[in-house]
Amino acid sequence: MNDTVEKKSFAFAVRIVNLCRYLESEKREHVIEKQLLRAGTSIGANIAEAQEAQSRADFISKMSIALKEAGETRYWLRLLYATSYLTFRQYESVLNNCREIERMLTAIIKTSKQ
Repeated sequence: MNDTVEKKSFAFAVRIVNLCRYLESEKREHVIEKQLLRAGTSIGANIAEAQEAQSRADFISKMSIALKEAGETRYWLRLLYATSYLTFRQYESVLNNCREIERMLTAIIKTSKQ
């Protein structure tokens, strides 16, 4: 498996945790913050689970779930930006990390299916 995607997804999860702390303490936003925390940290958790997959199909399934969680994370980030909880700079920076992980996951899934 690609060690890079695991490292990047872990670093992204740390970033999401810190962003959620900021949203909770500075912006007093609790509902969307919890959704973002769940989805954003789930990406790496599913990638870690995929390493212990019992078959290629199980691996692809776990990586596909990680990709879906990344898509959901992107949605919550977009909503936080649209409702002015995040500045454009904050939004764009985290979004770029998320998209990078999505591209990596897409490539891994595609390669695994071949």
